[in-house]
Amino acid sequence: MTSTALVLFSGGQDSTTCLAWALQRYDRVETIGFDYGQRHAVELVCRKDILAALRTRFPAWATKLGEDHVLDMTLLSTISETAMTSARAIEMEKNGLPNTFVPGRNLLFFIYAAAVAYRRELKLLVGGMCETDYSGYPDCRDNTLKALQVTLSLGMDHPLVIETPLMWLDKRQTWQMAQDLGGATLLEIVREKSHTCYVGDRSTLHKWGYGCGSCPACELRLKGYEAFTKPA
Repeated sequence: MTSTALVLFSGGQDSTTCLAWALQRYDRVETIGFDYGQRHAVELVCRKDILAALRTRFPAWATKLGEDHVLDMTLLSTISETAMTSARAIEMEKNGLPNTFVPGRNLLFFIYAAAVAYRRELKLLVGGMCETDYSGYPDCRDNTLKALQVTLSLGMDHPLVIETPLMWLDKRQTWQMAQDLGGATLLEIVREKSHTCYVGDRSTLHKWGYGCGSCPACELRLKGYEAFTKPA
């Protein structure tokens, strides 16, 4: 029986690594991205470059990599006032969460992805959510996604499995996973083509990739890369 998966693919470090993980495991893999008015919309361009690079440099994966879907979810930017969807200073809120948190974003992503998976007869949804090195977003938590998996399966009367291969990994281990999956070639793709910076800065290529170097996403990526490359 053919194993199939739909990867929530933003074009960032985590989702690129998850895409490689899925291509290593499953027979047919499709990807889905979301245009939600994000401040770092450059990630939508990076997605295309990453997919092209994977097809060119990993022939065995190219035969498994299927259709890419991009959905318009710009309504999210009109109903949320966050530093992720507007040019605001990134800071902590009174509730302890950074103002980059877009309420309901990942929940909506999975709902829409599940609808596409249902139509495309794909059995698994793969996301790069993590509860180890992350900004505290409640919709990244393991319990949230387990509950959502049950809800989606019941609501569609169609068994769906949500896979989160990075859930208990820190950023050092995420770099390590990329190396284990695709060696120096995949590391180069992640470093040079993926985008994680919240402010969308691609003016400078650092040793860990492009970014402003000071937003929470860049800080986590830098910290993980330094731990990954630190001599044993």
